This record gives sequence, structure tokens and C-alpha cells, in this order.
Amino acid sequence: MCNKNKEFNIVIDPDNIQKEYFKDLFRYRELFYFFAWRDIVVRYKQTFLGVAWALIKPLLNMAVFVLIFGKIANLATTHVNYPLFVLAGMIPWQLFSSSIVDTSNSLINNATMISKVYFPRIILPISHILVNFIDFGISLGMLFILFIFAGIYSWTFLLLPVFIILTLMLCLGASLWLAALTVRYRDFRFIVPFLVQFGMFISPVGYSSFLVPTNWQWLYFLNPMSGIIEGFRWCCFGVYHEYLPIALAISCTINGLILVSGFRYFRKMERIFADII
Repeated sequence: MCNKNKEFNIVIDPDNIQKEYFKDLFRYRELFYFFAWRDIVVRYKQTFLGVAWALIKPLLNMAVFVLIFGKIANLATTHVNYPLFVLAGMIPWQLFSSSIVDTSNSLINNATMISKVYFPRIILPISHILVNFIDFGISLGMLFILFIFAGIYSWTFLLLPVFIILTLMLCLGASLWLAALTVRYRDFRFIVPFLVQFGMFISPVGYSSFLVPTNWQWLYFLNPMSGIIEGFRWCCFGVYHEYLPIALAISCTINGLILVSGFRYFRKMERIFADII
């Protein structure tokens, strides 16, 4: 017979938590939806245009880039529709930039919860990436519609999911690094927006990375977004460049290093988040 008065001792073992980490991600899967839904509601609450901002932002940025790089700097490509060329680079860039800005502060903004309740902290940055991915999906749908109206079709559209996955991997790796660093060094709250603003101009959003002199292209391709953006454009327009495989190879290598090292650093710092946040 079971003894109803039997006492149980609950032991919280940090080492065991570490071993069960991936199982905990599955156990706490409802938190992904809760945090993502909360952030979506907060983002568009009391806004007049609502989710239409997911369409307006890339279009406004596209207009600025077309004016600056296309008309003033005269960097417009003659091979494809330049506004769509810019938009095809702007959409993956906005997914990346918005994700790292939001996720870098995700732990700080939930400091009270982190210091009181256990759950895998990686859920917070991933939920912010999920929110930005929804905006990305809306913008991507708009891009497809514009390509249909422009009469641009290519079988390389079928390979677009590959570059979407690469973008999400880079978002996750960079987000884990920056979220953990922001908890340790609060200066990153000011550094990250500056890096994003600066990074948009050194990434091939408004121009082709293949305009860079050949001797310097390998250095330019160290920016992992270069290969991803050029891959997006290849999928959209089907225009192949001989240096595209090099750009993709360097991008995938750096992407993998950022993801693995970011996860390891985040897991290392996660043990002390509650103590220093």
C-alpha cells in the first residue's frame, strides 16, 4: 500500500539540469508560443496600421536605397529591376537586424522572471526571432507578389528555403552571443544598434557585393550576410555570378562557427544569469 504520508525531498541539481537541457526545451515548448504571442501583441498594440508595418518598413528603406545608391551613387545594376534588387536584399537583412536588436535585450527585459523561475533561457531569444520571422514571412509574400507583377520567374525560387534557414541560423548564433554579452556587459545595449546601422551599409543591401574589387572580395565575404543576401538574389532573379560559390562557402563556414560558439558561450553564461542580471 502506498504511504500517503511519505515525505519527498526535491533536489535541484545544476549538473542534472544541464544534462536535461534539450528535454527541457521540449517540456517548456508552450513558453515559445506565449512569449512570441506576447511580443506580437505588444509590438502592434494601439497601432493604426498594425502588421502593415511589416510591409511599409522594407518599402520605405527600399525607396531610400534606390535614391541614394541608384540615383546619386549610380550603383544600380543594369541586369535586373533595381528596386526589386534592393528589396530582395533588404528583406533578409531586416530579419537579421531586427532579430539581433530585439534578442540582445531579451534577457535584460525579463530579468525579474529569470531571477525567480527556472526555464531554459534560450527560449527568450528564440521567441523574439520567431516574432521577426513572422514579419519576414509577410514581407516575403509581398516580394513574391511584386515579382509576379514584374513577370520575373526562375526555378531558383525553389532553393530559397535553404537561404532562409541560413539566415535563421545566423540570427540564432549572433543572438545567443549578444544576449549573453548584454547581461555581462550592459554597454552592448548601446553598441548593438550602432553595429546594425553600420552593418547595413557594409552589407550588399543597396548594391552587389561583386562590385567590390576582386582582390578584396574575400575580405568582404567575411561578413556572413554577404553570401546570404547574394544567395537570396540568385534565388529571386536566377542571375549567377562566378564568385557566388566562394561567397556562400565563406558565409556558411562563418555562420556555423557563430552558431556553435554562440550556443556554447550562452550555455556557459546561463549558469550565472540569475546572479548577475
